[in-house]
Amino acid sequence: MELLSEVGIFTAKIMVVVIALLVVIAAIAALRSRSQASPEGQLSIRNLTRSWREEQSAMEEVVLDKSALKKKRKQEKKDTRAREKARKANENQANAHEANGHESAPPSRLFVIDFHGDLRASAVHRLGKEVTAILGQAEKTDEVLLRLESTGGMVHAYGLAAAQLQRIRDSGIHLTIAVDKVAASGGYLMACLADRLIAAPFAILGSIGVIAQIPNFNKLLKKHDIDIEMHTAGEFKRTLTLTGVNTERGRKKFVEDLEKTHSLFKAFVTRARPAVDMKKVGTGEIWYASEAQDLGLVDAIETSDAWLFKNLSARQAVYQVRWIPKHSLARKLTAGAENALTSSLVRLWEHLTSRRFPE
Repeated sequence: MELLSEVGIFTAKIMVVVIALLVVIAAIAALRSRSQASPEGQLSIRNLTRSWREEQSAMEEVVLDKSALKKKRKQEKKDTRAREKARKANENQANAHEANGHESAPPSRLFVIDFHGDLRASAVHRLGKEVTAILGQAEKTDEVLLRLESTGGMVHAYGLAAAQLQRIRDSGIHLTIAVDKVAASGGYLMACLADRLIAAPFAILGSIGVIAQIPNFNKLLKKHDIDIEMHTAGEFKRTLTLTGVNTERGRKKFVEDLEKTHSLFKAFVTRARPAVDMKKVGTGEIWYASEAQDLGLVDAIETSDAWLFKNLSARQAVYQVRWIPKHSLARKLTAGAENALTSSLVRLWEHLTSRRFPE
């Protein structure tokens, strides 16, 4: 009797936890559906060239003595007049070309966007908005810099993110992608589309592979005399389950699906970077950028800050483009609940998959 009582209490506890989880999930789903009804937002454009010049000017006010600062400001006025004179000359020349039926190429501009990926690539909607805004203004002489950080995640979500970057390539706009920390798995699916891919020396790249795992509680449920029924139409509608009996045939089909996805992944990278030896890099391994460059996965070792610094003075203008969504109260509550449920799992995943210096 005591054993039956303990089993009953244990089962009741499980049911309470399951019901509580279902309530939370249902609440999140309701809030999400309500918040997604009005996905509004606004585009933020920041002139990084202007900001950089203002920052340099502020530094000079502090570090230069009065004599040097006066000389510097005098030279800046001369440079400003020279640039204005050159700009007017270019405009006159462009007008003359247009009058003669010729098109003149506008000065090169750089558009900067950022993508910080999570397991669901939830920033993909924002990325699409930013790409659309840029393509509405960019000329063939312009360039896009994507600062990318991602350990990968869901296949279909990162496939869409890569498709958004493909739009830039298809438009004939040069795409540079910079990786300072990590672009692995789905992150590298995006990164490989760059016309030029740069990475910090210890950035992690690669992981051209596919992973899937699910727990199975069938034995535990049987131990406590709990039956779960699941009915499907279609032999492989469900290959592996959380609660049912998994068969060898189902496992085989599950692995076949993983291999199919892996083949698509490798083919995608090969088309984007045909020089790589897929037999070497398609193993699911990760490499530091200094190693990845030797394998053809990266074009140059350089941080995004260093690359951007060189372009701030060389370009006509550098613009940071950001789509900022307007979150309703329901969306904020949804995000908070989702973060509370997933943050510990994400931290555990990053801990298990990260390389660390010995402590």
